[in-house]
Amino acid sequence: MSNNLMKKKLQGKVAIVTGGASGIGETTARVLADHGALAVVIADIQSEKGRAVAESIGLQRCSYVQCDVADEEQVAAMVEWTATTYGGLDIMFSNAGTLASSPQTILELDFSEYERVMRVNARGMAVCVKHAARKMVELGTRGAIICTASAAAEKATVNLTDYVMSKRAVLGLMRSASLQLGKHGIRVNSVSLGAVLTPLAARQGIETAADVEKYLGPYTSLKGAMLTAENVADAVAFLASDEAACVTGVDLAVDGGMVAMPFHLSN
Repeated sequence: MSNNLMKKKLQGKVAIVTGGASGIGETTARVLADHGALAVVIADIQSEKGRAVAESIGLQRCSYVQCDVADEEQVAAMVEWTATTYGGLDIMFSNAGTLASSPQTILELDFSEYERVMRVNARGMAVCVKHAARKMVELGTRGAIICTASAAAEKATVNLTDYVMSKRAVLGLMRSASLQLGKHGIRVNSVSLGAVLTPLAARQGIETAADVEKYLGPYTSLKGAMLTAENVADAVAFLASDEAACVTGVDLAVDGGMVAMPFHLSN
C-alpha cells in the first residue's frame, strides 16, 4: 500500500469508520491504520464481522462498536465512547450505506424500501456528521469528516431512484456542513464512487472485473481502470490528512471518469 513516509500522514489521529465491517469501510479502516492512526473504531451492525476486522487489523487500539447509524442515541453513544476511550476524535468516515432489495423505478417505487434506504443513507449520514462535529467542536479539534456519496448522484440510474435521491442528499449535507463548520476548523468533504467490487455491488449483479467492464465500461472515460476499495481508501486517507488542510466542501470523484463523461454517453 503506502511507503514508510506515507504511513505517518495520520500519526496520532483517532478515527471512526461507519460500515467498517466489510467492503470499502473495512479496507479504509485498514488503510487508516496503515497510515499511522492512533486508534480506529469500526462502527457497524454486523457484530461478528466487525469484531473479526478489528482483531485482524492488528492495531492495538482498534475496536468494534455495534451501531445503527440511523439511531441517534447509538451514534451519540458510540462517538462519546470513542472520544473517552482514545482521548479524542479527529476523523469521521461516514460510510455506512445500503440499497433497496429490488430495483426501484419511479413508477414502481416501494416506499417502505425508500424509507429504509433514506433512513440509512441520508438520515444516518446526517446523524453521524452531527455527532462527530459536536464532539470535535467540544474538544476544539480541527477534525476531518468524510462522507461516502456516489457518482449516481450526478448521473442517476434507470432503476435506483431511492438510492440516487439518498446520495444526492449526502452532497447537500456535505456542502452545508462544510460551510457551517469551517469556523471551527472542521473540514467536511465527500467521495463519490463508481462501481467498486464490494458486497453491495454484488447485490446488483456486479461481482467481477468483467462485470464492471461490461456494465460500466461504456460510461467511464479512464479505460482499463479497475476501481478498487483501496483506491477509495487512499482518497479518504488524503482527505483525512493534513495534506488536505485547505480542502473542504469538495466532492472528490473516485469513479474512473464516470461523472466527466458527456451526457449523451451516460444514458
